Amino acid sequence: MANLVTDTPAEGTAGVMSHGISFGEAFRVWLRVAALSFGGPAGQIAVMHRIVVDEKKWIGEQRFLHALNYCMLLPGPEAQQLAIYIGWLMHRTAGGLVAGILFVLPGFLSILALSYVYVVFGNVDAVEGMFFGLKAAVLAVVVQAVIRIGGRALRNPAMIAIAAAAFLGIFVFHVPFPLIILVAAIIGLAGAKSGSRLFQTGNGHKATTGRVLADADSALGEETPVHARPNLLWSLKISAVMLALWLGPLLLLYVFRGGDDVFTQIGVFFSKMAVVTFGGAYAVLAYVAQEAVQHYGWLRPTEMLDGLGMAETTPGPLIMVLQFVGFMGAYRDPGTLDPITAATLAAMLTTWVTFVPCFLWIFLGAPFIEKLRGNAALASAMSAITAAVVGVILNLAIWFGLHFLFTEARIHRLGPIWIELPVWSSPALPSLVLSIAAAVAIFRFRMSVIPTLFGCAAAGMAWKLFGIL
Repeated sequence: MANLVTDTPAEGTAGVMSHGISFGEAFRVWLRVAALSFGGPAGQIAVMHRIVVDEKKWIGEQRFLHALNYCMLLPGPEAQQLAIYIGWLMHRTAGGLVAGILFVLPGFLSILALSYVYVVFGNVDAVEGMFFGLKAAVLAVVVQAVIRIGGRALRNPAMIAIAAAAFLGIFVFHVPFPLIILVAAIIGLAGAKSGSRLFQTGNGHKATTGRVLADADSALGEETPVHARPNLLWSLKISAVMLALWLGPLLLLYVFRGGDDVFTQIGVFFSKMAVVTFGGAYAVLAYVAQEAVQHYGWLRPTEMLDGLGMAETTPGPLIMVLQFVGFMGAYRDPGTLDPITAATLAAMLTTWVTFVPCFLWIFLGAPFIEKLRGNAALASAMSAITAAVVGVILNLAIWFGLHFLFTEARIHRLGPIWIELPVWSSPALPSLVLSIAAAVAIFRFRMSVIPTLFGCAAAGMAWKLFGIL
C-alpha cells in the first residue's frame, strides 16, 4: 500500500511538494473545510472554493471547475469527491485520503452522538420536540431543493417532460430509482446523438462571481503534476485495493452471517445506493426511505425526517443520513448483540460502504479526466439525469409531507397502480403551523438552512414542553 500512497516521485524535505504546500498545512486546511461544511453541496463547494482557491490559491478557477464537473458525473456526494480530487492533486493518494476522510469524520461523529440521544432519550419531551421541529424545517428545505434544482435543470420542454415522467414513474408506478436514472441517461445520450439543442447543458454549480484566479497564478500552476498523469498500472492497483476495502467486508458478512442477517442486508443495500446516488442526497432518499420503511422495516416514515434533520444540522455530506438509517435498522434487529453495540457497528458499516466507493471513483478516473473535457454525450446524459432527479425529489417532498402533515394516510389501488394519499380530515395542526413558519422563513425572509433548523427545533421544544403551538 505504501507505493500506492506515495505514487511517483517522492516528496521534498519535510513533506513539502514542489508547489510549496506542506502535508501538515494541507491537513489543517482540510480539517477547517470539514468543520465548516454545512449547508448541503452548494454551501460545501462554496466554502471549499473560498478557502482553496480564493484564500490559499492552491489551484486556479478553471482547474477547480474542471474537477467539479467530473465529480458531478459520478454517483455519490460531489463535494466530498471534489475534496478527494483536490487533495490527491496536491499531495497524491495520501492527500486524497486525508481530505476525503476528514470531510466525513465530523459529520459521522456528530450524527452518531445524536443517534444515541435519539434512541436513549427520544421519549423525553424536549428531545421529542426538538426532532419534531427539525421535521418541519427539513420539509421546507426539501421543497426548496425541488425549486432550486428545478430552476437550474428544467430549462426546456424536454427536461420538464423527463422530470414529470420520473415523478409519475416513482410516485404512481413505483419504478425503482436506479431504473429511472438509467432510462434518463439513455434519453440524454440519445438526445446528444440526435444533435438536439434541448439536451445541451452548461457547467453545474457556479463557484464564484468575483475575480478569477488563473491556473498559472496558483500554487499548483497550470501544468499537470507528474503523479496526476494517466498510469494504467497504478490505476489498476489502486482500484483493486479500493474494491477489496469496499466489497471485502460484505463478502465476510455473507459467509459468516448469511444473506438474511441485518448487517449483510445493510451492507449490500447501501453499497447499491453508493452506485446510483446521482443528484445528491435528496434524490436517493425517496428510494431509501421507501425501501427502509416498507421493505426492511428498519424505521418509521417520520424517522427519515429526523435523520435528515440531523444531517442538515451537522457538518459533512447530507448523504450521512444513511448512517442513521443503518443505525436504526440494527438497533431494532440486533440479533445476539446489545442494541446500542449493533447500532454503532451498523452505522460504521453504512458509512464505510457509502464513502469508500467515492475514493475508488476519484483515484481510478481522475488521471483520465482530460478525455472527458467537453464530451457532449456525457454532458447531455447528466442533464437528463438531473431533470429526472427533480421529479424524484418532488416525490420525496410529497412523501415526507404526507406522513408529517397528516395523522392518517390510505393507499388507493386501481389495478397495478397504487397511490398513497392523506386522509384530508386528519391534519396535524402543530405540524402544519410549524411547517408554514419554516416555509415563510426560507422563502419570504430568505433565511439560511441552519438558522431555520435551529429556530424550528427551539419552537418544537417549546411546543412539547409548554404547549405553545
